[in-house]
Amino acid sequence: MRKLVASINMTLDGFCDHTSAIADDELHQHYTDLLLSGGDLLYGRITYQLMESYWPTVVKNPTGNKRTDDFAVIIENIPKIVFSRTLSNVNWKNVKLAKRSLEEEVLELKQSNNREDKDILVGSPSLIAALTKLNLFDEYQLCVHPVIAGQGLPLFKNINDSIVLKLAKTKTLGGGQIVLYYEPIKK
Repeated sequence: MRKLVASINMTLDGFCDHTSAIADDELHQHYTDLLLSGGDLLYGRITYQLMESYWPTVVKNPTGNKRTDDFAVIIENIPKIVFSRTLSNVNWKNVKLAKRSLEEEVLELKQSNNREDKDILVGSPSLIAALTKLNLFDEYQLCVHPVIAGQGLPLFKNINDSIVLKLAKTKTLGGGQIVLYYEPIKK
């Protein structure tokens, strides 16, 4: 069975805001390595549109920064599935719109072997919260940046039940970011 992994950047005070992240070379390398381990990348509409508006332009017009440009190519090529009630089409390479419910799509992906058992990565706050409520995650990879944003979108919005996690490992990046790898303790 494939592993479902939540992976996201967040501030020290728990907000998801890409403008607050420290997007240095080491962070781009970390996410390039993560995408290489992934077989599918799941997005909600807002995150999809944010990523789609930027990364294809970097593929067409490289920045000259190897790690940023490598990340752009990897994210361009990984299969992506977008969950949206409002989008009727998508334009980015290797993207499809989900046709069924989030739970149905994810359960089928977890059972499938079509991506060499590579992880299913989830990179949208809304999907992470929804899939947390469904207890479908096998791992959380939270990249905490040394920033206090003071406001923004909380990652675990509308989570009402307690969920106990076990720290599996940590990784410290040069910009002061700490990646926390947690596994849910199944009841």
